[in-house]
Amino acid sequence: MRKGIKRFAAVAAFLLPLAALTVIPGAAVNNTGAFELDGNAVTDHTTAGAPDDWDRVCHQVLGTDCSTTSNTTGAAAVEWLSQGAGTGTTFTGGGSKDPIDVSSWAWNQASGGLPGKDILLNGFAARYNLPATLPTGTCPSTTSTCSVVFFGMDRFDNSGDAQNGFWFFQNPISLGSSKSGGGTTFNGVHKNGDVLVVSDFSIGGTISTISVYEWNSACTAAGNPMASCADSNLQLLQSSTAANCLTSAANAPFCGIVNAANGTTSPWPFTDKSGNTSFQQGEFYEGGINLSAFPGLAGECFASTLAESRSSTSTSAVLKSFLLGNFAACGSSTKTTPLDSGGKNISNGSVSIGTGSVSVKDQAVVTVTGTTTFGGSVTFHLCGPADLTSQPSCIAGGTLIGLAPSSVSPPSPVTVTSDLASVTSVGRYCWRAEYSGDASVGVPGSSDSSSTECFTVTPVTPTLVTSASGGGNLPTTISDTATLTGTANEPGTPVINPTTPGAAAKGTITFTVFFGPTCTSTAFGPTTVSVNGDGTYGPVSFTPTAVGTYTFVASYSGDLPNTNGVPATACPDTTGTETVLVTDTSSVSSAQTWVPNDTATASSGSGATALNGTLTIALHESSDCSGAAVLGQTYSKTLTNASTVADRTLATSNSTYSVSVTKTVSWLVTFTPTAGSNVSGSFHCESTALTITN
Repeated sequence: MRKGIKRFAAVAAFLLPLAALTVIPGAAVNNTGAFELDGNAVTDHTTAGAPDDWDRVCHQVLGTDCSTTSNTTGAAAVEWLSQGAGTGTTFTGGGSKDPIDVSSWAWNQASGGLPGKDILLNGFAARYNLPATLPTGTCPSTTSTCSVVFFGMDRFDNSGDAQNGFWFFQNPISLGSSKSGGGTTFNGVHKNGDVLVVSDFSIGGTISTISVYEWNSACTAAGNPMASCADSNLQLLQSSTAANCLTSAANAPFCGIVNAANGTTSPWPFTDKSGNTSFQQGEFYEGGINLSAFPGLAGECFASTLAESRSSTSTSAVLKSFLLGNFAACGSSTKTTPLDSGGKNISNGSVSIGTGSVSVKDQAVVTVTGTTTFGGSVTFHLCGPADLTSQPSCIAGGTLIGLAPSSVSPPSPVTVTSDLASVTSVGRYCWRAEYSGDASVGVPGSSDSSSTECFTVTPVTPTLVTSASGGGNLPTTISDTATLTGTANEPGTPVINPTTPGAAAKGTITFTVFFGPTCTSTAFGPTTVSVNGDGTYGPVSFTPTAVGTYTFVASYSGDLPNTNGVPATACPDTTGTETVLVTDTSSVSSAQTWVPNDTATASSGSGATALNGTLTIALHESSDCSGAAVLGQTYSKTLTNASTVADRTLATSNSTYSVSVTKTVSWLVTFTPTAGSNVSGSFHCESTALTITN
């Protein structure tokens, strides 16, 4: 805040005589090219654009035809006030003087017997913030813009000279409703830095003296505690006896002028005491002041203005008629836009949690009105998700983002961006940006916590890829593995800018083995494997006991809020990676058999004797013809005078008895002669040893 005593003490040290106080050189207020200070209220050119005049101000405020349909060319603030000659507002009570605070003033309705020359009918003001470099000069180099204010009024009668004052209040001032003596109070108080311009309202069209004062509570009386104190609470900044706008110096910081001729056109409805509808000489006044020419004034915001008629130019003059209105208090607005780390707008949109953390930031555009000199800072808070359970947006609370506020400086609008914030949980988040304002120049703070400041962080859905193996002939083991990718870490603590990072995603992978092509019969499981972030899990193994098709099915439970689950893989398998085929072995065996047979021939020793008798062959399951003969395997033939080999030969005809294992068998051959045949009997044993390999 501007400190009056310090500042004015410094001024007093270099104070010149009041009539010759100096200011920083700059462009004359009547030669900025923005406004016509020429003694009339009508724009003197028909082209669009600057300079403006009061007809444009009137039209812009009233919206009616004030002899023009044009608005001003970029005025930062405009005001046009009107009242009736017999119904206007006037000061009352002895306390209504300029050195006394507004809170002690009193007013009443109607002129109260004022002479017509002191009755004000219309008052007007316009403020412009111009480039520091102008075609006709420059504003002080310490400012980035040239802040100029133009003001004026008209009066009911020109029957004599009068004096006027024009107040520029930083605080809002309004008419009160409480009774005070014979009048009514005002609302509001002065603030150090309020500006008062006092001037003549002469009938001859000349301006003898203009003085510029600043409200400074450090002044206790004229000359105390500084020589520049003109009265209690009033600091004289500069006074000039050569401030007529037509003849003032090329760098004049202020000037004034009245209309010099009868019949000067009034752009708005006007009737003076004599019934004239145009201004008579000395009924219209206008002036201007270059605030940038006075240290500290260019940045002030003026919420209200007051045009006043006075009994003299003295600081203690009696105040008479006045017009009070709102002007252009400093204001600020803050509009914010949430962004991702790459600067993409995510307002009312969404951003993925990614691997468990996403970086976001906020961008605030601060617009300051009413002044071109301001400071302050912006702080950013981020709410969510828990902060938003009881409020629709980040109206209050939240996490402060950034160790230091972001500074704000002209020109307006100002764009500032927060530090990056790390968000580690799925959910809804909302930003709040708060501009501190600048109390030293009357700029209020502002903030934005609207729903457009909100965005949603969405979970990830990972990928689960499985691979079955094994199969083949029984006995066998079949297995499955699952590779999980794309999970997000669990939320950190706290979830915004955590001091403890979130752990890897948890949960379980469930494996089930189905039998058969329709996946209706469970062969194994379900069985679960614990998860700890991305990775390959398993193998999960199973030993089947039956041949057929086996299909593995796997699913992931997820780990909310950051990681969604993955539903079970398809069954029947559509990928060919989850099905295995289990088969069985086959074998053949053989059992060779042989059917033993034998042929026996009997013969005489001499070979010439015909044989009579019986030839017998018998099969024994022994190697020496011992034991009983095999049942059914005894063969015999009767020989009668058998002389040929065929007659003496016997062959077995076995077709039923076979040998199927390794076994030795023997044949006992016997010839029993007929009695009296003169041939002896004989026998013979033959064996067979046969090995069978199957």
